[in-house]
Amino acid sequence: MKRLFILFFISFNLIVTAQDKRTIIVDQNGSGDFKTITAAIQSLPMFNYQRTIIFIKNGSYNEKLKIDQDFITLKGESKEKTILHYSQLRSDWNTKKDSIGPGVINLYGDDFILENMTVENTQPLIGPHAFTIYGFGTRTILLNCNLISKGGDTVSLWDYKTGMYYHANCNFVGAVDFVCPRGWCFIRDSKFYEVNKTASIWHAGGDNLNQKFVITNSYFDGVNGFELGRHHYEAQFYLIGCKFSDSMSTQPIYRVVYSDTTKNRPFNWGPRYFYFNCHGNTKDQLWFRDNFFKPEIATPAWTFDFKWNPETDEGPKILKYILETNYLVLFLDEKVTVFGLPEIESITGKVFKYLSGGGSDTIRFKCSTFFDKNDLTGLKISNGGKIIGNTSTIHERQIELNKIPF
Repeated sequence: MKRLFILFFISFNLIVTAQDKRTIIVDQNGSGDFKTITAAIQSLPMFNYQRTIIFIKNGSYNEKLKIDQDFITLKGESKEKTILHYSQLRSDWNTKKDSIGPGVINLYGDDFILENMTVENTQPLIGPHAFTIYGFGTRTILLNCNLISKGGDTVSLWDYKTGMYYHANCNFVGAVDFVCPRGWCFIRDSKFYEVNKTASIWHAGGDNLNQKFVITNSYFDGVNGFELGRHHYEAQFYLIGCKFSDSMSTQPIYRVVYSDTTKNRPFNWGPRYFYFNCHGNTKDQLWFRDNFFKPEIATPAWTFDFKWNPETDEGPKILKYILETNYLVLFLDEKVTVFGLPEIESITGKVFKYLSGGGSDTIRFKCSTFFDKNDLTGLKISNGGKIIGNTSTIHERQIELNKIPF
């Protein structure tokens, strides 16, 4: 019996330790869990079922990252002072491939969040492909970041079938096609700076008629004669409330067509370029006059065909529950992350201690005394823990305990 107790104690403490490490601190000066972002990522399990926040303290990190896991947040201490940088030409990587990838951040997991950082591809040439963000995950959020390259394709998120990307309050810098999503993309309140006389934005939306690239309340600037945008594949652009520098060319968004027609991509859906309330600094072009008359519908949820709403603040909802003697089992509408060992307190004084379920949509609690459904009112989380939704959003969404379906 004593040996069984010891084994249980060790097992329980392993669980507690794992749950306490939902947040990892990186500090190059040695005051965190790791000195490099790479080491923090490599400490994660191959299959990451709960959100892990890697908090990066101010500093200059010369690293190239590969992120395979789902539900990862990289969060800097300061947008301007937390800097990840690496020099990488795509052509150099093609010549001598490594296992990390051709970008500074190489992203293959879903539900990734990058927040409050500067990420720069520091290769010095203007024009050639030099990825800062490259990858194929979906439900990707870039929030309050500087994303910089002198080369093309600065932010290249290329899941052409299911890719959905949300960016807000970012500064994008690059050469040709430097923000070039495939799939669905929504950008708000951001700045674009083109370092070459080439197109700034690019879209590929040929896998689904509804794939679209929506940009709202943003500003475009660059070298004299820079172009707004282009595409090779089927594409759909919406620009709403945007402003353009007088340095911008008079060239509208255009489809790239080759004299060798075998290189041309299908174009069955025709030109789809929509504008509302867009203006130049001192003059407007006829081609960005209003031709989209329902700007109020152009929300992130609408952009993503209501498959994802990255701006929602609604937490996971309880679909049903089961009472099993002293156990309470909650079935949720999404998978969740559990921080610490949360307890649920009832208005009747009952306390339900978390047992298991993090990373799934079913979580289990135990109460030390008998209870019934009348004790499932006025519930609140205590003991310093929390339960949040796994799906990436700009808000931390805690479980909605007071909406139990009786």
